[in-house]
Amino acid sequence: MTVNPQPAFRALADPTRRDILALLKTQEMTIGAVAERFDMTRPAIKKHLSILEAGDLITITPRGRERINAINPDGFRAVHSWLEIFDAFWDDRLAALKSAVEKDRHQ
Repeated sequence: MTVNPQPAFRALADPTRRDILALLKTQEMTIGAVAERFDMTRPAIKKHLSILEAGDLITITPRGRERINAINPDGFRAVHSWLEIFDAFWDDRLAALKSAVEKDRHQ
């Protein structure tokens, strides 16, 4: 089964969301704790968190009256799988370049 990476890439496209992910990589945080780190409203942060959740990059877990936001490492697999296609492409290109350079060097 192929996972669609598009929602994850949409989530990663915004620098604020990337900054939020950087915060969450070290600790789980409430919406309020995340909002304290940015110069924007709590509803704006909540929207960013919702997009990250839709991209499967974070989980949002209710804990009492709070919602705890945490990185979802499994969510990055779709992105990683998609990028692996290009790893193989560049490996092939660089191997061909190496062969061409070595061939020129021996002539």
